[in-house]
Amino acid sequence: MSQPVFLAVETGGTKIVWRMADAAGAVLAQGRFATGRPEAAVEALVAAAAGRPVAGLGVASFGPLVVDPQAADRGLMLATPKPGWAGFNLSKRLAERLDAPFAVDTDVNAAAVAEARLGAGRGARAVAYVTVGTGIGGGLCVDGRTLKGALHPEIGHLFVRRLEGDDQPSACGFHSDCVEGLAAGPAVQARLAGRRLEEAEAVRAVAADYLGQLVAGLLFAWAPDRIVFGGGVMSTPGLIAEVEHAARRWVNGYGPSVLMGDHGFLVPAALEDAGLEGAMLMARDLVA
Repeated sequence: MSQPVFLAVETGGTKIVWRMADAAGAVLAQGRFATGRPEAAVEALVAAAAGRPVAGLGVASFGPLVVDPQAADRGLMLATPKPGWAGFNLSKRLAERLDAPFAVDTDVNAAAVAEARLGAGRGARAVAYVTVGTGIGGGLCVDGRTLKGALHPEIGHLFVRRLEGDDQPSACGFHSDCVEGLAAGPAVQARLAGRRLEEAEAVRAVAADYLGQLVAGLLFAWAPDRIVFGGGVMSTPGLIAEVEHAARRWVNGYGPSVLMGDHGFLVPAALEDAGLEGAMLMARDLVA
């Protein structure tokens, strides 16, 4: 009889990635496929398990979804523009097909757990993970547990104060002044008009200011020991340092500024697939 395995899944807007490992942590197989319809995703993941007994299933998902561990419908996808996903519960359906226990959280919460335990957040008690790409999302891991309320944090839709003279329309379809609408990838690309971010100092300064406001807000609300930044926008050389400078200006020496120390409070992500790594940790914790 085959030995039990652990299955980790991360769902995204365009792709789903998965990894299967044995009890010792050795990777047995992994892959990715286009997100498509959720029913097709279930079939593809069941096929990926290849009939092996699954001891634990961890799912790191895009949102919005129900993440309360006590909720009967945990894992249920709420309103989303992705065709077929609203009202679908990938985690529960997949767990039923595999006859396995499951854990589910947001992709950014899972990434926060992975960076806290394995990556750039090691040694810190409270680690916030922020990704700046097509959208802006964030999660918080404190003592190994992620922040969850009735739903989950949606920090990309926190409002920021527009800079004087910045009249660019928000890229968010819901809010005119949220940080996602003003500083996520689509908003930055609209400001660049074909240029590269590392070559456009003025655009970088605007994005850094708005992201600095976000960091200040997270400091006041969450008081993390460290903030780990991921996502395509944040791979721009020097941008993290500019965001930290802006954040210090917005915090302006108030109480939580002591958490920032002299430097290095904001750090780049250390893990290439933090969300998937977090999903695997969630799967393994089910039997720990």
